[in-house]
Amino acid sequence: MPAPGEHHPAFEEYCECIFELDEDDLDVIQARIAERLQVSRPAVSEMMKRLEAEGLIDSEDGITLTTEGRRLAEQVVRRHRLAERFLTDVLQLSWAEAHHEAGRWEHVISDSVEAAMNNLLGEPTTCPHGNPIPGSNYEAPDSAPLAEVGIGTVFTVRRITEELEFEPGLLEFLEESAIRPGNAGTVTATSPDGTLTVEIEGRHVGVGSFASERILVTT
Repeated sequence: MPAPGEHHPAFEEYCECIFELDEDDLDVIQARIAERLQVSRPAVSEMMKRLEAEGLIDSEDGITLTTEGRRLAEQVVRRHRLAERFLTDVLQLSWAEAHHEAGRWEHVISDSVEAAMNNLLGEPTTCPHGNPIPGSNYEAPDSAPLAEVGIGTVFTVRRITEELEFEPGLLEFLEESAIRPGNAGTVTATSPDGTLTVEIEGRHVGVGSFASERILVTT
């Protein structure tokens, strides 16, 4: 049972999902929540009623987080992204492993452990994929999707948006291909199907349109 003032992990999961969909400028609709959380649409519909009764969401004009819902979501997202940092930077886990494991840690990290982890990591402002850690005063650079970068243009990877973290095998591919925040590359070719070929860290990598439209870079 959650302690007084705390919320059930399922409520945290849903508020986190709503927050991240909105963060990626996606329409927050029940079908998309069901797809992201891999649950049935009736289950989402029922949970929306429970969240609204708890004062965590408002569904009068679409699905939006209330002030309390956003506070809860930001806490969970902050702990998830700090955990990812700890798991990759300190324990040397892969991106995919860290993302999966952080999904468990986010519900059990206490305030004191969160503060200690943040201090140990040097108060990071983003997760390993470049997504901002709430409460870190992160200032986003003026970035654009990789898909908009022209041939011959040098770019620096800034952010692998949250949507890509839920595509099977994609985090492994991006990490292994050195498409990581801070790394610089060059677009060398484009294909009719939208695939870009980029040269990064001495090798050529093909990036499909779904990913290239959601990888944010600066030029």
